[in-house]
Amino acid sequence: MAVLDFLSGLVEPVTNLIDDMHTSDEERLKVKAKLFKMESAMAAQVLDYETRLAEAKTKVITAEAQGGSWIQRSWRPIAMLTFLVLIVADTFGLTEFRLADGAWDMLQLGLGGYVAGRSVEKVMSKVTEVMRKN
Repeated sequence: MAVLDFLSGLVEPVTNLIDDMHTSDEERLKVKAKLFKMESAMAAQVLDYETRLAEAKTKVITAEAQGGSWIQRSWRPIAMLTFLVLIVADTFGLTEFRLADGAWDMLQLGLGGYVAGRSVEKVMSKVTEVMRKN
């Protein structure tokens, strides 16, 4: 995760500074242990935030899937099938015009978000259950 790497990047200079301190090994280890505890607490908060964010997204997708109207339940799959048809048609030269680079970027983002959203939706309940046990 980029956020965890960022947190480690923030803590690493302090850890290096502690290594350079002219104190006993025992004092350095105590300070490093406190610093590691802080880094772990920050990482736990970030993971908790990410979990709550994924749960919220899952609730939105679930609400849409269980919605009252057919279009509310079906717009995401229809959009993904439309994107698939556009990609296949463009690949085989069946369109009058080629898809612009920006369109490809948008299609990749949409497909990636759809696949990731569906994956999170299916896996999130198990991850939440495991995290609650700990």
